[in-house]
Amino acid sequence: MQYTDNVEVIKGIGEKTAEILKKVGITRVGDLIEYYPRNYDIFNPIIPISNVKVDETVSIEGFITDGIQIKKIRSLTIINTRLKDSSDSIKLTWFNMPYLKNYLKLGSRYILRGKVTRKNGFLVMDQPKILSKEEYFNSLNSLTPIYPLTFKLTNTVVTKAMREVFKGINLDKDYLPVAIRKKYNLCEYGKAVKNIHFPKSLDDAIEARKRLVFDEFFIFTLALNRLKENKNKDINNYITNFDSKAYDNLINSLPYKLTNSQLKTLEEIKKDMSGEFVMNRLVQGDVGSGKTIVAILSLILVAEQGFQGVMMAPTEVLAVQHYESIKKMIEPLGYKVALLVGSMTAKEKKETYELIKNHQVHIIIGTHALIQDKVEYDNLGLVITDEQHRFGVRQRENLAFKGNKPHILVMSATPIPRTLAIILYGDLDVSIIDELPADRLPIKNCVVNTSYRNTAYKFITKQVAEGRQAYIICPMVEESETIEAENITDYVEMIKMELPPYIVVEGLHGKMKPKEKNEIMDRFLKNEIHVLVSTTVIEVGVNVPNASVMMVENSERFGLAQLHQLRGRVGRGCHQSYCIFMSSNDSKKNMDRLEILNKSNDGFYIASEDLKLRGPGDLFGIRQSGDFSFKIGDIFNDAKLLKEANDAAKEIMLEDVKLMIKDNSWINNKIVSYVGNVVL
Repeated sequence: MQYTDNVEVIKGIGEKTAEILKKVGITRVGDLIEYYPRNYDIFNPIIPISNVKVDETVSIEGFITDGIQIKKIRSLTIINTRLKDSSDSIKLTWFNMPYLKNYLKLGSRYILRGKVTRKNGFLVMDQPKILSKEEYFNSLNSLTPIYPLTFKLTNTVVTKAMREVFKGINLDKDYLPVAIRKKYNLCEYGKAVKNIHFPKSLDDAIEARKRLVFDEFFIFTLALNRLKENKNKDINNYITNFDSKAYDNLINSLPYKLTNSQLKTLEEIKKDMSGEFVMNRLVQGDVGSGKTIVAILSLILVAEQGFQGVMMAPTEVLAVQHYESIKKMIEPLGYKVALLVGSMTAKEKKETYELIKNHQVHIIIGTHALIQDKVEYDNLGLVITDEQHRFGVRQRENLAFKGNKPHILVMSATPIPRTLAIILYGDLDVSIIDELPADRLPIKNCVVNTSYRNTAYKFITKQVAEGRQAYIICPMVEESETIEAENITDYVEMIKMELPPYIVVEGLHGKMKPKEKNEIMDRFLKNEIHVLVSTTVIEVGVNVPNASVMMVENSERFGLAQLHQLRGRVGRGCHQSYCIFMSSNDSKKNMDRLEILNKSNDGFYIASEDLKLRGPGDLFGIRQSGDFSFKIGDIFNDAKLLKEANDAAKEIMLEDVKLMIKDNSWINNKIVSYVGNVVL
């Protein structure tokens, strides 16, 4: 069995299972091997019911004290009963297991294991497994991998497939040179892969994870270092003189003064674009630091020299908003702006293609539609990607290759230390915008439980009466029988009844058609919608200065970095803004975590404090760096490993790299997936 073999070579995986696995990105044996557990279920001893805590998976033992209740909701069968021991009792719930009605007996004793949740104020154990004494004692103190799952994909399916892979694949050969393994105290690759999936102890899992995180960072930084060595050294710059009349006029027309940090970044950009070689620069700044105006001024600089500039946003909602604001700023200066997004009609796209090809537009704003084969630019001089880590290096390269070696400017709001940014964006020079605009008032935060909800609604009503607007974030689009969390569909109807009738409420989520989303955001921007109930589709870059309240339902379900991004949608105007983090989980651990946001609006501080709170014992962290597409590494929790992997990638000889790729096509594929075909 080889890494590149189709998953159907694995015993037990047929066409249907292969289709399910494909939905989570598993098509090859190597994809399955790298489908790492998100955590481990550590089978601990039985505890008294009075000691159970929300969100913990525990073993309990007691007697069934209530009759077995069965109800049906559509195609779902739900069984409820209660288990009691000498300390307390707890409600039990099973879904789609009707046969249990004949198995569970009133007054009989059972050992149960499951996750504890809180529903309607009561503790509930959902879908508990019923264990015999033999099963319980055989499982005690063992570690079971818990995998990320999707519809119809079960933990059992993944675990069985993984065991079959390890029966048929040879993992004895290690691509990493022995000298590097010894220097950084890393175990063998084969041992790491087996122990990350089936560790005998927590120490085994920690050792395995260290090696695999190192590998992931090593291959990534190796690819970027090679890319940097082969890039732009011989690409001469063709923009050497700047007539900055329109640039100066735009700065002078702004209703605010640029910060020193913004001005310094603009000088670095101007120096790059008038230097000897083509620019490759990252502009990193926290939420609300004013990166967009820096991008707009950079676009004007190239437009004045007769070149086209493009700006690619990660979502249509943001692309449309950028287009509207940039058009208002730039067209009065004599330069035309075009929009190119996927939801446009074929006719609209064709007309835009012609305008671009004939240089009848100077600045083009869009999404991935900007890199389609049909788009032909005329004298493309600058490519700006917003939140580039959501695109990946290859897509940025695809856009750059559509021009005559244009300048590259990357914008990122990810709050990572400069030292890590230099590694992660290894092919880019780094500028940091570390000041917020002087007229920005600090956002006032509060972390509350659900008992505060009516007070929050009254506060939102008061803000709307004063002319302001509000966001309410829900984690789900539709109701789920198995997950207790607020959803957009029901919440919109509910809050319409809670708020006065003159307040216009609408919902927004990713399942809507792009045009529908754009229309809703346009109405919200015009204050035709007062309260927008949304999923995280609005988290990146959306700018509505009149919005002064951000309320996040079930905030315990989001990572701190994501909550910080969401909070950044308010506080963008001259009015005092507020963020309400509503949590349905009032455990000390959860409230301590959210309290970090309550204390600070600084993204860098939040990231560092979150790391301290997690500590080294939290094996898989909260994965807030998932935007970088690392499968197991966490750039905060694993900062030291990232630096070591970067050092190792610089140390390794070119001949070793060539041998590594020659002997391992899987690693070569990963390098290509990161940065395209690098010349080695």
